[in-house]
Amino acid sequence: MGLRINDTVPNFTAQTSQGEINFHDWIGNSWAILFSHPKDFTPVCTTEFGAVAQLADEWAKRGTKVIGVSVDGVEDHKKWIGDIASYAGTDVGFPIIADEGLAVSKAFDMLPADAYLPDGRTPADSQTVRSVFIIGPDKQLKLSMTYPMTVGRNFAEVLRALDALQASTGLGVATPANWEVGQDVIVPTSVTTEDAKAKYGEVEEIFPYLRRVKYPG
Repeated sequence: MGLRINDTVPNFTAQTSQGEINFHDWIGNSWAILFSHPKDFTPVCTTEFGAVAQLADEWAKRGTKVIGVSVDGVEDHKKWIGDIASYAGTDVGFPIIADEGLAVSKAFDMLPADAYLPDGRTPADSQTVRSVFIIGPDKQLKLSMTYPMTVGRNFAEVLRALDALQASTGLGVATPANWEVGQDVIVPTSVTTEDAKAKYGEVEEIFPYLRRVKYPG
């Protein structure tokens, strides 16, 4: 059975480019983003790692740790980090998990249990290891997205989704399409209009089930 929203994410111990971690301990009381890659020294993934590195201050503002995972070893990761830093023009401050045995990829349901890496493998052999997982401080999965190898991930959207998740869980609201911090939010259907007025102030009722209030953050 696949990993679903609100499931507790698998815990594991693994070697990374920054030493051994226990995943749940590493998350601690933070939000976390795990993003996966099918192989080191691949073009699209290099641009993605660079984009994540350039957003270091934005992750920190949101109390969020980021960690990569790729199905190569620590020494390859360390060599690849040099290329990523050169491309991005910044340090790569986050760890990269060495998933040579595919344990993490299988635990997060990115590969089937019987998957293995053949001799002379190419990125196509692990092409489904192309997901983003946003995880809450409660260690539960809040959001996941999977991309094909040919489409670079939009980390501005990952950042926007993280903002929306933090707003919805922290403020008890929902967010509309394309929402960004500061814009109006939606009253959950579980909250009455009277309670919403008491909690948020003026309520704009578009439909009985679609009610909008000013961003309370």
